[in-house]
This record gives sequence, C-alpha cells and structure tokens, in this order.
Amino acid sequence: MQPLSLLLAVAFALVVTALFYLRGWLHLRNALPNLIPAWRLVAFMCGLVSVWTAVASPLATLDHQSLTIHMVKHLLLMTVAAPLVLAGAPVVVLQNWMSRCFIQNNLLLGSLPAGSFGRCLTHPVLCWLVGTSAVIGWHLPVAFELAMGSHWIHGVEDGCFLLAGLLFWWPVLQPSSSGAGPRWSMALYLFLATLPCDLLSAFLAFCNRPVYPCYLSTTQLFSLSPLQDQECAGALMWVWVTFAYLIPAVAITMQILSPPNESSHEPAQLAWRLLAAQPLNGSEAEVI
Repeated sequence: MQPLSLLLAVAFALVVTALFYLRGWLHLRNALPNLIPAWRLVAFMCGLVSVWTAVASPLATLDHQSLTIHMVKHLLLMTVAAPLVLAGAPVVVLQNWMSRCFIQNNLLLGSLPAGSFGRCLTHPVLCWLVGTSAVIGWHLPVAFELAMGSHWIHGVEDGCFLLAGLLFWWPVLQPSSSGAGPRWSMALYLFLATLPCDLLSAFLAFCNRPVYPCYLSTTQLFSLSPLQDQECAGALMWVWVTFAYLIPAVAITMQILSPPNESSHEPAQLAWRLLAAQPLNGSEAEVI
C-alpha cells in the first residue's frame, strides 16, 4: 500500500495544477473566446481526475493484491489521462497565461530553445518508442518486482507511464506542433502501437504460469487465483488497447476522407502560433 504522505502529495499537486490551468483558461477564454472552448477545460480536468484515480485514489492501494487492478492503473494513465490532459492544450493555456503574468513582451519565452529541441522530443518515432518501451519495460518481471517492492520506485513507474502516455499521444493530438508528417501516418502510428501491446497481453493471457511472483503470496481480490488474475489482466489489456488505439485511427482516417474545411482549422493554427510565442498579425487577430 502506498504511504499516506505520498498519496496526499500527489492529490495536492493535482489540485494546484488544476487551479493554475483554470486561471490560465479563464484568462485566455476572456481574451480569445473562440480559441479555447469549454470542452478543453472539461477534458483537462477529467484527465487530472483520471491521474488521481490511478495514483492516489483507493483503487491505487489495491494493485498489490491484483494484477488486473495494476493493469487498470497503467491503462488509465496512458490511454485515458494522457490524451485528456493533452486535449486541454495545457501548454498553450499555461504558457500564454504565464507570459502575460510574469514575462513582459514574451522576451524570456522568445529566447527559449524550444524549437528544434521540441520538434526532436515530439518526433513520432521517438514518441512511439517511448510509449512502447514504457509498456514493455515495466512489465518485464525484474522491473515489475522492483517497482512492487518499493513505494518510491512504484511512484516512478506511475510517473513514467503518464509521461510516456503524454509523449505517445502528442503527435496524434497536436500534429501541427510535432512535425508529424502526413496525417495518414498517425493512423499507421496507432495501428503499429497495438502490436507490442497485443503481444504482451497475449503472453500474459496464454502463458499458463504466473509471471510475477509478488502476487503468489498476496490475498487475491475477487476470489481469483494468481493465474486467473493474470489472464484477466492480459485480456483486459488486449481489449482496452485495441479500442483505445484503433478507434482514433479510424476517426483520423474518416477525417482524411471527409471534405476539407480550412476555416475549421484556423483556431488550432493560431493556438500553435501562441505556443511558439509568435505574435499574431492583424488578419489573424480579426479571425479570432
């Protein structure tokens, strides 16, 4: 079970993050009402709630008794919390607010080396490798047992899944800032991401032996044996990841095949001009 102090620290950090984002969202909403719709606020807050559920809620204290619960935590962080947080455009909201509150004329933001470094960090190949490596690496028996034996390493594991999820979903949800290439490549990106997850989940479901010794000596939830719990966790991962990755891939494909509507993309393009700390010209100001 995670120590109470760690759970309270996580909850406090999430509350502070929510307050900062809300302040920035209100500021940007008042200045540019068409740029930051209300659904982004709802998405970001739901993402933070998902992080709390996975890391600091009563559910988080049960993962030492059930691999299925442990798998639910990982899936919440990578496939629910991460895309919801990114859907809130937190970088645009927080950076724009901080630049107006603390930095005059964007001098500091304009000097940050965010261009080439940011493009390298959010390159689809790197993002795909980071997301896949986190899933496979932390489910290797050595790494898994190490995390289950230490509260702090367990916390690092949760943080890795969240950060890997944010990087993984960045090219999909923020393509204009990541140099993701043709939009159709994101459908292929998501499809390829299902393959290593499917291999891992199939192994857990069909290997016919418990993989993680830490669950052999614990009281299992739902009256399941360790092997049954492992099979349930593998099946859950298989189904969840398939839907979580392939549904967005289908949506992207349908978006590509639908008639283009250039005007619908103007707010998003202006948002990323703000992200790059570039001043808006007169014609762009009239759009918003």
